[in-house]
Order: sequence, then structure tokens, then C-alpha cells
Amino acid sequence: MSKRHILFLCTGNSCRSQMAEGWARHFHGDEIEAHSAGIETHGLNPNAAKVMQEAGVDISSHTSKLASSLTEVPLELVVTVCGHADENCPAFLTSAKVVHVGFDDPPKLAKEAANEEAALDCYRRVRDEIRDFVRDQLASHL
Repeated sequence: MSKRHILFLCTGNSCRSQMAEGWARHFHGDEIEAHSAGIETHGLNPNAAKVMQEAGVDISSHTSKLASSLTEVPLELVVTVCGHADENCPAFLTSAKVVHVGFDDPPKLAKEAANEEAALDCYRRVRDEIRDFVRDQLASHL
């Protein structure tokens, strides 16, 4: 049986979509081929990689990609993880089922943090929310 292709789409493919891809590979790697991409590319957020590593999932080798780089991938499901990506989902992706599951933006939350540990806690909270969605609810959308 071939794997089902899923895309996690965010604005810059730097944080939330990268975390979601990492969790999908971790929990469902034997049946899902997970991808992440953005409307733009902002590079992998180092704090996202750090908090994922803390949870035992290494995304440090991930790269930030444009959604347009996946035109040849037979996507079955696109999960938009931020409002901007949901509102600006490229038309070629809509041949797949599109589901919006919004998560707070960790870098935005971290701007108000009193110190580095408090900033990382913002990333950890969103990481865990994404983990719970991918682990417990993703399959119901396929």
C-alpha cells in the first residue's frame, strides 16, 4: 500500500508547519508521507527545532519550501495551520481536501516573553497542541 501524501501549509514554513510535519512523520510515518510548505519561505525557526528536539523529534534537517515546489506530489489532504495560509491557499492545492486547523504563532507569542525560557514555553505550548492534533485527530480528516 502506498503512503498517503499530506501537506501542512503555513505562511513561511518556518515553525508550525514544520512541527506538524515532524509529528506526522513521528506518529504516522508508516502510512503517511508528510510534507510542509509555505506561501513564502522564512527558513526553519531554530526555536521550533529546539523544542521539537526536546520532545524527541528531530526536524533540524528540514528546509523551508514554497508550496509551489510540491505541484507534482499527489496530495490527498492539505492542513492549513495559520489563518494567512488558509486565506491564501494556492489554487492548485485545492484539488486535495483542505482543512484549516489554526494554531497560535510561537514567534509572535514569544515577543512578549520576559526571558528566553518564557519564550521557549510559547513554542512548547504550540508544539504540544500540534502534537495532540496530529496524534489524535489527523487520521479523521483523511
